[in-house]
Amino acid sequence: MVLVAGSANLDFVVRAQHIPAPGETVMGHSVQSFAGGKGANQAVASARAGGIRTEMVLALGTDSHAEFLKTSLQSAGVALHIHVCADQTSGTAFICVADNAENAITVAPGANDSLQARHLPPLAGFSHLLMQLETPLDTVAACARAAKAAGMSVVLNAAPARTLSPDLLALVDILIVNEGELRSLSPGASSISLAMQALPCEAVVVTLGPQGSAARFGTHWFFQPGFAVDAVDTTGAGDTFCGMLVAQLSLGAGPAQALQLANAAAALACTAMGAQASVPSRAAVAAFMQSQGPANTDGEHRLRDACQQATA
Repeated sequence: MVLVAGSANLDFVVRAQHIPAPGETVMGHSVQSFAGGKGANQAVASARAGGIRTEMVLALGTDSHAEFLKTSLQSAGVALHIHVCADQTSGTAFICVADNAENAITVAPGANDSLQARHLPPLAGFSHLLMQLETPLDTVAACARAAKAAGMSVVLNAAPARTLSPDLLALVDILIVNEGELRSLSPGASSISLAMQALPCEAVVVTLGPQGSAARFGTHWFFQPGFAVDAVDTTGAGDTFCGMLVAQLSLGAGPAQALQLANAAAALACTAMGAQASVPSRAAVAAFMQSQGPANTDGEHRLRDACQQATA
């Protein structure tokens, strides 16, 4: 079983020709609301991966948004452990999605800031704890300690980028970051591969957008090229990757297979609007991969070379 501890937000999404520059006002095409939050998105992705029970511990306010967020998670098959925070609104995010599918996001944590380790359910039976950084760092560290004591694997998606203490990193078994987050954690490294080696975690996974992903599990390296799609909205793609990856690892898949499925799920998530609304099912991912044909070994070699090249 997979346990997710993290945020749930109501996303207000505005489509516009481009993301505003500082001081600029742009006219939007449309506005929609979706269930989101990095923790909730990842829980939905894990649940939709199929074959693994997924539970989530989260904090919600008493406002009208809370029921919407709760319903979205439950309809995806996520079992919930909810801390109700009466003096805070549920988390919200304001997202501008440009016509080229890139986005800019501002998050108001609200009730997410009240989540604490004492809200965790009994941990017996869970294989992995998946967390992010939209809840307090003290809570993330305390949850990680509890999971380690229970014999679980601790997975941290270090997003959004924040300064992490060596003590917290020492608790993490699998660290998932994008390239910018990796640079912030290993600022002196001259290549992606060296930055990954510099981190103390047993496994480090780096998402590289359309290029794919790279991973170090112990001393073993994996390079998975991305899948080409016509992107509509990249919001939640990284979360979809995290949820699918952890679900597959919990089911016993090896790193190479888990990375391939996670890359495919993330690519599909870019083809629809919304974070949780765009998370594909395991069947959809399987059909998509079948349509892609044989593995691209040339792409794997190019990605490996790119990760090893100096970038300083």
